[in-house]
Amino acid sequence: MLTILANRTYRHLFLAQVIALVGTGLATVALGLLAYDLAGADAGAVLGTALAIKMVAYVGVAPVAGAFAARWPRRTMLVALDLVRASVAVALPFVTEVWQVYGLIFVLQAASAAFTPTFQATIPDVLPDEGEYTRALSLSRLAYDLESVVSPMLAAALLTVVSFHALFAGTVVGFLVSASLVVSVVLPSPRVDAAAQGGIYDRTTRGVRRYLATPRLRGLLALNLAIAAASSMVIVNTVVLVQARYGLGQTATAVALAAFGSGSMIAALALPHLLDTLPDRRAMLGGATVLVIGLTAGTLLPGYGWLLPLWFALGLGYSLAQTPTGRLLKRSAHSPDRPALFAAQFALSHACWLITYPMAGWLGTTAGLGATFAVLAAIAAAAVGLASRLWPVDDPAELPHTHDNLPAGHPHLAGAEPTGGGHRHSHALVIDREHPVWPER
Repeated sequence: MLTILANRTYRHLFLAQVIALVGTGLATVALGLLAYDLAGADAGAVLGTALAIKMVAYVGVAPVAGAFAARWPRRTMLVALDLVRASVAVALPFVTEVWQVYGLIFVLQAASAAFTPTFQATIPDVLPDEGEYTRALSLSRLAYDLESVVSPMLAAALLTVVSFHALFAGTVVGFLVSASLVVSVVLPSPRVDAAAQGGIYDRTTRGVRRYLATPRLRGLLALNLAIAAASSMVIVNTVVLVQARYGLGQTATAVALAAFGSGSMIAALALPHLLDTLPDRRAMLGGATVLVIGLTAGTLLPGYGWLLPLWFALGLGYSLAQTPTGRLLKRSAHSPDRPALFAAQFALSHACWLITYPMAGWLGTTAGLGATFAVLAAIAAAAVGLASRLWPVDDPAELPHTHDNLPAGHPHLAGAEPTGGGHRHSHALVIDREHPVWPER
């Protein structure tokens, strides 16, 4: 997997991602301490609102950013967004009111909602080889999992010698280093005919419309809901299970979360070899099925000793179902359209979490954890069933189809066979101007 780091451009981008992730992790710890400093016992409400603002920014801003990403040089856009995030981190230690926290968090997360899909859409152009791109996806998954372990430990170490305000300085440094690494490489920015881009509404909604018009991506949206159901149970209710139900301490909570992260990392390490022989559909549906089985088993969870292997299994399923997502998006768009499609995935997947996060918390409080496991398992099972219907079993790289929407002599019809109703040919098909709908088979 590490051999792809020999590519200088990808190496710098990966390091930029890792350093920015660590900076974001430090900010997450510092934000919790800042909320307590400002609101005391109401800190939970402040953080809950901040997380809701984050999700709203992700869902609302990503498609708009995706609409403009194809028009702007990607390197300029990524560096500008890193500088915006660094500026917010500079300002956070100086806030004195809760509303100021909310405003800055919205700006920070809006910048992240624009940065992340644009960054993700750049990697397939840097690593066009399918095998290398698959390894990059797994390496990215490992980076996210390791950050969730390393950042809190680094924050704890720093807090022994500095105040929590200094953690924001680490965030600023992370974003500035990330920006400098992006500046140090030349990134491919596909040139697109501006006249073909349409109006603001068309560009803003194009990614979501093309996403929903592609059968494999409709299946992916259903899988996103299954992934969100399982991960919400882990993220929201691990502390409740460990400390309220089993009466254990914070260390036991950390160990349980580490078990989930370990399962995710092992799956990420195995995926490059697994996907060499196993179709994406089978791997992702298999991972989602593991999530359904795990959530169902959670209804009978007898104690902490069984929680650890269950969380490990959920981590495996989570990574199996989620990590290959980039491969599907790469297959489903031409290079100039990828930022819009990645932005659509970013927004729609976070819309799923916007549903399941509060559901996991509210059901856990009012109906009990057993009922929460059962409801989320039912949602995940329905989502997997829907995904298996929406995503065709036979999903070939090239698809024969007939054009009756293009005039004779159109450049796209070169080499096509005339038929009674148009022209027929076969090629790798994506939704675009020449193919506004998926052909019937």
